[in-house]
Amino acid sequence: MSHDPSPHDVRSAFKRELISANLWRTRIVVVGTASIAGLVVVAFTWLAESAFAQFNKIADFAWWVPLIWTPLLCAAIVWVTRRFVRGAGGSGIPQVMAALDPAISGGRRPLLVSLKISFAKIGLTSAGLLGGLSLGREGPSVQIAAGVMLAARRWLPRGSGISAHSLLVAGGAAGIAAAFNTPLAGIMFAIEELSRAPEQRNSGLIVAAIVLAGLIAVSVHGNGPHFGVIHPGPIGLSLLWPGLLAAVVCGFAGGLFARVLIASLRGVSPDLPTRWRARYPVRFALGCGFLIAVIGVLSGGATYGSGNEATRSLLENEANVPAAFALFKFVATWLTAWSGVPAGIFAPSLSIGAAMGQNIASLTGYPYSAALIALGMVGFLAAATQAPLTAFIIVMEMVDGHSMVLSLMACAVVASTVSRVLTPPLYSALATIQLPPRPVHPASPGEPPERAP
Repeated sequence: MSHDPSPHDVRSAFKRELISANLWRTRIVVVGTASIAGLVVVAFTWLAESAFAQFNKIADFAWWVPLIWTPLLCAAIVWVTRRFVRGAGGSGIPQVMAALDPAISGGRRPLLVSLKISFAKIGLTSAGLLGGLSLGREGPSVQIAAGVMLAARRWLPRGSGISAHSLLVAGGAAGIAAAFNTPLAGIMFAIEELSRAPEQRNSGLIVAAIVLAGLIAVSVHGNGPHFGVIHPGPIGLSLLWPGLLAAVVCGFAGGLFARVLIASLRGVSPDLPTRWRARYPVRFALGCGFLIAVIGVLSGGATYGSGNEATRSLLENEANVPAAFALFKFVATWLTAWSGVPAGIFAPSLSIGAAMGQNIASLTGYPYSAALIALGMVGFLAAATQAPLTAFIIVMEMVDGHSMVLSLMACAVVASTVSRVLTPPLYSALATIQLPPRPVHPASPGEPPERAP
């Protein structure tokens, strides 16, 4: 026999939702910290852009100056990172993902995500742009905002229901939302990359914190799309074959990029560069910095920095980006990450994809290059990160590409599928490097030892 559900007690619900002091304190702490996280990312954005503007002034002095300045600064950043804040190295997203793993205890979590690391990440990533390295600030923004949000835990009341896992998810996603000026992408990033517990996906307070951090960036930078409004032309059958080519080519290139990064950063290969990197990390960074500067000189300065200027030029159909830009930027970004400096790959990936889209437009004779550039951006980013929904929403919001919703989504799915054939997910693979070794189970006689799953 079925029973009617118990009646909803309006008075109890009213007290629980609107009168509880602990609940209001929890809301104020989470929302207030999310606002601070958004402001910190905005300040980081300003500092990073100012640093790169200073590099451009240095590079304008003489073409050969970066050949000295860039390697010296790259080596100095790696020395400081390894000496004082090892947790600040790399993108920052793998550290946040590792901090979310149950294998990481509270005592080790501050080695991956903390306020100290957040402020070090701001300074060291900005220093990388001051040196003209090919890096993005979006991945670092994830670790920075996560560190700010995690610091809020000490002010939460007992029994708040907000765990360290919740704060890390909210902070990491808020970093994406504020860095790209795209709140929806922040929510999708939390679902697709960070959230591993189903209850996180339905937490209204956590989603509110993510959106608020994004809106803080919107209020400072304005509500316009990051790269302006594109004019993709008519979206019809004529785009099908060039678009499919862009999805497959960018999927292969993005998967290759992720595979190369994983192989390089794991450091288990017996080749000479890997051994040199392990034994002489600062000298290795010096060599990487020199090669990055050489590529910058050969490309006329186009590969320096995040690549946002090149992406914008391509979307605006300006002709100041070299034809081989995609290859140059691919190698420069790989060398930057391999050197060991704090560096993200989101913005460089968008610029590589944009250049590949432009090249495919020229190859196929498709008259509306902006459409293929947008598809190249989403295809390469989706393939490199294997986060197709996040990539699709980021690009859609950054170029106001609502008329291309289905095309962008299809391209992201195809490119990500191609990438999965070539490589495991980039950030998950790099996160395992941050985790402690798995315990080894004793084996039966005659059998090799078995690691825990």
